[in-house]
Amino acid sequence: MAKYLVCGGAGYIGSHMCKRLHEAGHEVVVCDDLSTGHLGALQWGLHACGSLEDAAFLRELFATHDFDGVLHFAALSVVAESMRDPQRYYGHNVAATLNLLRVMREFEVSKLVFSSTAAVFGEPLSRVIAEDHPTVPVNPYGLSKLMVEQILRDSARAYGLRAVALRYFNAAGADPSAVIGEAHDPETHLIPKLVRKAAGEGMQVTINGTDYPTEDGTCIRDYVHVNDLAEAHLLALDHLDNAVGMHTFNLGNGTGHSVKQVVDAVQEVTGVALDIPVTGRRPGDPAHLVAGSKRARAVLGWEPRYTKIADIIETAVRWHGTDSFRNWIAEASEAGDAAAETVRFDARQQQRKQG
Repeated sequence: MAKYLVCGGAGYIGSHMCKRLHEAGHEVVVCDDLSTGHLGALQWGLHACGSLEDAAFLRELFATHDFDGVLHFAALSVVAESMRDPQRYYGHNVAATLNLLRVMREFEVSKLVFSSTAAVFGEPLSRVIAEDHPTVPVNPYGLSKLMVEQILRDSARAYGLRAVALRYFNAAGADPSAVIGEAHDPETHLIPKLVRKAAGEGMQVTINGTDYPTEDGTCIRDYVHVNDLAEAHLLALDHLDNAVGMHTFNLGNGTGHSVKQVVDAVQEVTGVALDIPVTGRRPGDPAHLVAGSKRARAVLGWEPRYTKIADIIETAVRWHGTDSFRNWIAEASEAGDAAAETVRFDARQQQRKQG
């Protein structure tokens, strides 16, 4: 049994990771300030409420626990928001990660699995994006993740850090137990928006462009189940037991589904007819984003279990029908505000102590 720090463990993918680590017999400590995460997601391990931007908090956390490694999910991740406020994204995603890496080095913790993104690639040059595809991000969110990847690569060379960066495509679905799942407020992802619209929530959903060079004219994306992502992280931890340096892997099913196909699949799973209006293209939306994940399959031995879009959607539908989901959404704003104030208060107290 090992002890792992999960940064962002109260969030969507992080909470599924905590559950998987617990099932594998590992000890879990979650670092999350709950600004976007959920108290209800904290069902496995201990919780330390704090931010990676607070180096003093991190030092106290590492001094209290003897970690075998770190899984880093804590990041801002809304592309449009990153365009409006890039400094916030560079501060939270890059500078805060530097804090974490410095403290890891100080306490001689050398194993890290980092949550990266397909946004590091920018405009695709091929229908299937392999790991060696050029990385030319087109927004501050993608660039912030690529910056961290470079920092990890340099840290591996200079300090002996062992790191894996996992570049997700479109995370989707929920744990089949329906005890945790996706609950963003506001929601920006297509599948949960469609599922919630089918449930009568009145979500605003549009098809953004029907004139792309695809079979039905709508964008094609690669959807990968959140539990398959968690399994890849567990395999990455095992890989780092024997591998040195920094490694990158794509995580996707390798097959794409168009927006219209996803709409049709949600209608089929829920039995609800959806009237989705069509608007023009959104700036910067590529026609195809499909992962080539050969390296993850060959090196990590990763094989996604959820390969059918209907099966992924079915787990999302099950989760969105629970009282837990409704409670998470209802409490999200209040809990986030309270947690953020707690973090600010703790930081002020720490500054007074140091003064």
